[in-house]
Amino acid sequence: MMKFLRATGVCVCFALVFVGAGCATQTGNTTPADTATTTNTTTTTNSSATTAPLPSPSASPSPASQAQQASAAPLTLPVLDAFFADQSFAAELKSKLQLTDEQVEKLRSMAREETARLSETSAAEQEGGRTASARARANEQIKAIIGEEKTQQLAALVRERWSGGGEESAANNGPANASASPGGNATAPNDSNAGAASKSFNAVPTDTRIVVNAPAYRMDVFENGRLVKSYRVGIGYPEFPLPTGMRKAREIIFNPTWTPPDSPWVATMKNVKAGEKVEAGSKLNPLGPIKIPIGMPSLIHGGKSPAKIGGFASHGCVGLTNPQVQDFAKMLSQIGGTQLTDADIANYARNKTETKDVKLAHVVPVELRYETIVVEDGKLHIYRDVYDRDTNKEENLRAVLSQYGVTLDGLNEQERAQALQALKDMSHDAGGGQSATSVSTDKSNATKKGASGGHVTRSVKGRKEVVIEIAALKGKGYPAPVNVNNGGAASPKSATATTAPKAKRP
Repeated sequence: MMKFLRATGVCVCFALVFVGAGCATQTGNTTPADTATTTNTTTTTNSSATTAPLPSPSASPSPASQAQQASAAPLTLPVLDAFFADQSFAAELKSKLQLTDEQVEKLRSMAREETARLSETSAAEQEGGRTASARARANEQIKAIIGEEKTQQLAALVRERWSGGGEESAANNGPANASASPGGNATAPNDSNAGAASKSFNAVPTDTRIVVNAPAYRMDVFENGRLVKSYRVGIGYPEFPLPTGMRKAREIIFNPTWTPPDSPWVATMKNVKAGEKVEAGSKLNPLGPIKIPIGMPSLIHGGKSPAKIGGFASHGCVGLTNPQVQDFAKMLSQIGGTQLTDADIANYARNKTETKDVKLAHVVPVELRYETIVVEDGKLHIYRDVYDRDTNKEENLRAVLSQYGVTLDGLNEQERAQALQALKDMSHDAGGGQSATSVSTDKSNATKKGASGGHVTRSVKGRKEVVIEIAALKGKGYPAPVNVNNGGAASPKSATATTAPKAKRP
């Protein structure tokens, strides 16, 4: 899959990029065909003749992701449509799932039609998407074509590719280590599992890696176990969520080109046609000055406005403003063993039509998380369940607290009441709907409750976070943000339970 995407430049972020708001994937490396059709000069820069990549990351799920695996499965029809962008995906459905040509074509057509119906009109501001309903609806429609058993197998196949960015084998997927040490420390830098997925809630890395927690709209840079930089970021829309799992950053591509995919929405765009390359520096190019591929279907890239930071901003990518992505590129090159100076970055920015592919001397693990219950610097943070994965449950809260030697029953009455109320308030999805557990998988209800109405969910209704002071957690937890770069966005609004009135339903 990755070879196909790199060779053709087909969009990675769900193969859905809207002008000024989307993400795409064509790498900075050009194929011979690319070279023949572009006037860009592409230079590949290696900082070192010898590289020392870290061991391959494991795709082992954390307890949070393991507990929510079923509801978090990204099998919606737009996601399925994105996977069909890879020609080998259809062949894999035939070989692994033993689907017929007719079944594969029916799935492809159904997924394409659903994607074509999605729009980004202003109505999306009033109509919140229901990702649980989208999953239920997709399940029923797919099941009608290939049956219950094959539908489950298809979901497992998509989940396998999703969690590993198309790079990790299913054989690497193992159960989480339930006996991880309190505090959630990941493996040590010199351990053979360095770069592995965190195996506890709120794990604090002891190695060098990037950690992105989608519900917190936060990206952290760790160097040898020390948090050195934090970024406020934009994440994927609920219909096109940021995936979870371990990825790898190998290169920084300056002034990337973009090739629009063969998707229905491309026909509605002015001056853009599927398969026709949009040059680096073009106003039609949504990637900004820099992109960092981190495995199918995601990138870290620029091109976002400050208003998009701290909210939904992409179709499955981590979005940054242009100044942010330039700052991040310098940090990434530093921890990846490749020296990039401010002068280098400024020079690349001046030559906007010249694509430069800078290889990292060391592969840097990128861990994508979905954690809505986080102990941070002695406080309990409960984030909105924006992807409707039913993570804000009492059992998950108890599991998080137990890592720090704290029990829910051991909290004082006020702290316990505040924590349980916060779980309830933050369990609503981005549109203010109830959590996934209340959504019926009955076919009629799944169709009736599909509240997105064909619109991409652009914003969150209500606040995104509740912070609770808990005495027993003092001095414990994941570190607070360091040297924060918020991209010029307004400071995030959160409710502090000790001072705020009783929360109302969003």
